Amino acid sequence: MNVVLVLIDSLRKDHVGAYGNDWIETPSLDALAKESLRFTRAYPEAIPSIPARRGVHTGIRSFPFRGWELQNVTEDDVSLWGWEPIPEEQTTLAEVLLEEGYQTLFVTDTLHQFRASYSFHRGFRVFEWVRGQERDLYMPRSPATDKRIEETLIGGPNASHAEEIMLQYFANTQGRKTEEDWFAPRVFTKGTQLLDVAANLPEDQPFFLVVDAYDPHEPWDPPEKYTKMYSDGYKGPEPFTSSSGPSDWLTEAQLERMRALYAGEVTMMDAWLGRFLDKMDETGLSEDTMLILLSDHGHAFGEHGVAGKVVSALYPELTDIAFMIRHPEGKMAGRTSDFFAQTHDVAPTALGFLGVEPPGPMQGADLSVLFDGGEPGPRPYLTAGYHDHAFARDDRWAMFAKNDGSAAHLFDLEDDPRMHKNVADANPDVVKRMWNDYVLKDAGGPLPS
Repeated sequence: MNVVLVLIDSLRKDHVGAYGNDWIETPSLDALAKESLRFTRAYPEAIPSIPARRGVHTGIRSFPFRGWELQNVTEDDVSLWGWEPIPEEQTTLAEVLLEEGYQTLFVTDTLHQFRASYSFHRGFRVFEWVRGQERDLYMPRSPATDKRIEETLIGGPNASHAEEIMLQYFANTQGRKTEEDWFAPRVFTKGTQLLDVAANLPEDQPFFLVVDAYDPHEPWDPPEKYTKMYSDGYKGPEPFTSSSGPSDWLTEAQLERMRALYAGEVTMMDAWLGRFLDKMDETGLSEDTMLILLSDHGHAFGEHGVAGKVVSALYPELTDIAFMIRHPEGKMAGRTSDFFAQTHDVAPTALGFLGVEPPGPMQGADLSVLFDGGEPGPRPYLTAGYHDHAFARDDRWAMFAKNDGSAAHLFDLEDDPRMHKNVADANPDVVKRMWNDYVLKDAGGPLPS
């Protein structure tokens, strides 16, 4: 059996039709969900992009980020806990499968995987970096590209950071002419080319392909045809980026435009994902290929008074992710599972399907057993980390707090599934139990400070 892993950055679960959204067009994801086992309670193990992907590729948790050090400090680096390379002592899924004789292929435009020092290319015989996203120091700035900042809405608590992102992004994306020049089309087009490579491998050689798309991550500037699907008549500077923090500096019209730009990116990504999936069908690869698709986290657009990815706002718009697995024989097609699936389950699940033993213990769950009527080991609760905050939830409660347990927020999911009413003060025993029995237990002791 072959394995294709599709990672979508910043895709909110509630912005996908298969998960109940009724205003954003995601026909490719919706069709895939009908052919897949879809997880209704899936979460990242660590946030944001790089910490989440470390867990995906290794099956080992990134949280609680012990021993973290800011890496190669450059203008485009990210100083969030856990944003660091895959540790040398951890083996990647690609390395395991390469040893088993698989052809391994990888294409991505997600920061900072193109840096050799981050080790995300380990185990891949073929890898392609689509450069230029966000602050990637890819192309030099010029007066012409800098002038575009005049059409961009810049403000909020991280205005200087947002401006820095957009100035570099405009330089990186100068010269785009057709939709094929945007990032999601480029990533999935390269993915379809790698499918052609895979289809022409010797019959006895299986393959492992990873297609990792950064969009719909900000900046959001889809071609106009996608923006028009969700917004009409907006006048003013474009909110291409959210300047993560409180959203009170944005008007409701600006927030609506930001949501529309994001929705356009989602639909564009979905359209090109559809071409990739069509290629799998045309080449016959769907008949013997396991497909795993998931997102790493979401993005807030004014819910709970914040926009962006705010470490102290671990609400569903940030933590709830899409996750689905399509079996080549159609097993569990159209079914759902409420198992607490997480990002670090991907590697042990892929190996479980293939009957390959990992070289060392993995901390994720093997979800492949669900396709044969089994159950993964019990996971009555889950935990996750984002910088200096931790998150936990079980069937009834969700909570998050700073790393020392302070500033705790608690929500009763039975009455408040969108987490609007903080009941921590009224339930100190629940907060204490979740902190001690969930967060500190999974972290193996006090969190780093």
